[in-house]
Amino acid sequence: MVKGFFTILCLGLVLGAAFLLFMPEGSASDRAARVIADENIVFVSQPVVQEVPPSPVPAATATKVGGATLPPSADAVLRSGVLIVISKGSQQMYVFKDGDLWDSSPVSTGKPGKETPSGVFPILQKRVHHRSNIYSNAPMPHMQRLTWDGIAIHAGRLPGYAASHGCIRLPKDFARSLYQLTGKDTTTVVVVDQPLAVAGQARRMALAMPTPRPGERGHLVQRAEPRLADLGMPAADEPSFAEPQPQVAQAEPAPRETARPVTAESAEPSAAPVDLLEQTNKPVRGQTIQLAAKGSFDEAEAYWSRITTRFPELEGYQKTITPAVVRSKQYYRLRATGPDARAVCSTMKQSGADCFPVS
Repeated sequence: MVKGFFTILCLGLVLGAAFLLFMPEGSASDRAARVIADENIVFVSQPVVQEVPPSPVPAATATKVGGATLPPSADAVLRSGVLIVISKGSQQMYVFKDGDLWDSSPVSTGKPGKETPSGVFPILQKRVHHRSNIYSNAPMPHMQRLTWDGIAIHAGRLPGYAASHGCIRLPKDFARSLYQLTGKDTTTVVVVDQPLAVAGQARRMALAMPTPRPGERGHLVQRAEPRLADLGMPAADEPSFAEPQPQVAQAEPAPRETARPVTAESAEPSAAPVDLLEQTNKPVRGQTIQLAAKGSFDEAEAYWSRITTRFPELEGYQKTITPAVVRSKQYYRLRATGPDARAVCSTMKQSGADCFPVS
């Protein structure tokens, strides 16, 4: 009897195990388990979607064609890279980083007979400490080579006019900062003959410059630059890139005509100095220094804005813009008068800025 009971028990266990193993999905017990699990599920009406950031724009890259290094296009480096625009006409450099104006600086380019070539150039070589192998081992700090026949950007003396043997001289602090900013394969340098008054002109001019062709032995064959007039560019056609103009505080409201600056067309060579500050402020006594001689009133104003940013002590000085004719060419002399102006001038010259005392 005990043996029979044990047999029945084993048979029941086998049948139960088989039932559990082959039970269909839709069984009552399975449905009950899913209902219990569903009660613990939290449904989100507005699921959070994680946005994937866009991939960075690849940097422009210089290319080799027939032994010559072709710089990236101006359009490419304005998207991702460094664009340097140098105007021989206004002795000014504008630097753009990823499309935004990074900074600007006065320069000194090649003198007559040793002119800096115009065109579009790559940076072929960079050296912090370099000496010329052409001109008496002359030092060329923070040198950035543009051509293999001796044209480069480097720190040097800036007398306020074109005076080099073809290189582009910069103030030493600016040359150091620019050296750290540029990359050999991701920088394009544009040199133009025409004067450029604002950064917007420099940007548009660079975009319009024709691409050079590869020449022999690594040289580039440059083509003529377009004229500003042909590009339909007024002096401030791109306000986002225009140089900020200093605002003149007036003691009391006055009609616009009383503060209208004298332009090159309306100024006579013998005209008295034109100064907006002088019309509203009392004259300041002290020493007088000359900072620049520009081709227009607006250029002188723009330079004053830039130079006072570099040397804030000038802001307290009296500014004077004087029209003058030198060798049949119209200039506007930018001068400042104030206490210890000659000491400030000496500091400026040590930093590479043009300045000299006026008797």
